[in-house]
Order: sequence, then structure tokens, then C-alpha cells
Amino acid sequence: MAFQDALFEPVPIRVGIIDSETATQWHVQSLLDADADVRVTEVHGTGSAAVEALRREPVDILFLDAALADMDGFQVLQDAGSACAQAVVFMNAREEHALHAFEAGALDYLLKPLVPQRFVQVLGRAKEHVRRERIQHLVVQLAGMVKALPEPSRAPRYLDRLAIREVGRVTLLSVDDVDWMAAEDNYVQVHVGGRGHLLRQPLRELEARLDPERFVRIHRSTLVNLQRVKELRPLLHGEYQVILRDRTTLKLSRGYRERLGLLMAQG
Repeated sequence: MAFQDALFEPVPIRVGIIDSETATQWHVQSLLDADADVRVTEVHGTGSAAVEALRREPVDILFLDAALADMDGFQVLQDAGSACAQAVVFMNAREEHALHAFEAGALDYLLKPLVPQRFVQVLGRAKEHVRRERIQHLVVQLAGMVKALPEPSRAPRYLDRLAIREVGRVTLLSVDDVDWMAAEDNYVQVHVGGRGHLLRQPLRELEARLDPERFVRIHRSTLVNLQRVKELRPLLHGEYQVILRDRTTLKLSRGYRERLGLLMAQG
């Protein structure tokens, strides 16, 4: 329990004493005063006063007489609500209430007159119960906070290499080495250093897997590597010639003029 002690030591365990006998109140209070972990916040001699106080301010541990002057302790719990205490310890001079006490969810049952050693043992169990409840509550809170956090943004993973399947072999091409690509039905002609490689994949599917900041479509059938663009020359009707560093000449069609800014930034 060292971790629990360190975690909750700054927060005292709040204790309530409900008993019609003043002598019992003082006895319980004196036993609790010897424990630095607890603080008595409620002391009442009647059930009606206890119900009102517990509704207003619940406690962690409740020492409750099973038979008060104005009502029994079970009625106090019912009227105050299940949230009035995390751990309930019933007290009474008669054993006959013990079964009802445990049926009501009591942590323990103390016979009067109270035996200090037995009281300290029960108090220790009640404190452990409260600490476990606090840890569980904290775990639930933290889980809720983590769940509420936005998902970390992840950069899309784009292709780094292209696998060109040829007879008897598979050639791996780095996308950095690609100059441009042209659609041929359901295939793509990948141009690298003056050579063409046929990739069995539609251009639209390949484009979706390439980094759009590196490869731009300039025609319905053409993708170009922005790093290879050297020069742009305007043509008629809003079209442009796109000249690559190896002097390959491509056409930017009018339907893709919105890509012109990207080309100029790289050209």
C-alpha cells in the first residue's frame, strides 16, 4: 500500500459518527484522534440530523449505530442514499442486527462496548477500502481524459518505391528517381532517366499513393515529378509546355491550370 499512501496522504479520510450515546461518540472520537489519516467531519446523535448532513456532505467512512433513538441505522442509509459513505461500519450492543447490517452492504459490525484493538483493525480495513475506491475513481477519470484526447495526427504514408514486375524479375524503383508517368489504359509507363518501365496499375490508383507535394497531375494521363520541372512555356488557350531537366517536353492542359502554382514553386 506504499503507493496508495503516497498518492492519497494529502487528502484526509473523512469520517462520520452517528450514535445516540454520547459516551460512544466520545469513545469513537478518541480512537480516531490517534489516527493521523482520518478527520472526523460529522458527529450526530439522531438519524434525522445525520440524514440531512450526509445528503449535504458525504463521508468516506461512517460509524453508524444500528438502533438510534429516532430511527434505525438502516433507515438512515436508505434516506441518505447509497453515496453518503464509501464504507459503513455498524455498531450496536446486540448481535441480532449483524445479519441485516451485512445485507445492507456494511463493511463490518462492531459490538458495544467497543474493544479498541478490534476497532483499530476495522478502521484499517475501512481505510484500505476507501483508498482502493479512490484509486479506481482516479483510473476511471484518467481513462476518460485519455479517451477525450484528440487522436494524434499521423502523416499519410506514401510510396517510397515502385515494384516493376518483368519476366523473371521484379525491379524496385525509388520514387525519387522517377521523372514522369503516363497512363496507358490500366497500366502506367514510368519514365526514369530516359527509360520506360511498365507498371501494372491504373494511374488514378497510383496517384492516390504518391505524395501530392512531390507528384502533380498536369494532364488526365500525365503525372510529373516536381523536382524534375525546369521550365514552363505558355501556349494558346491557357495551356503550358512543361520542360523537364532532361529536356522532355510535356503539356499542362487547361483543365489542370490550378496546378500551375505548384509547378512554378518548383520550377
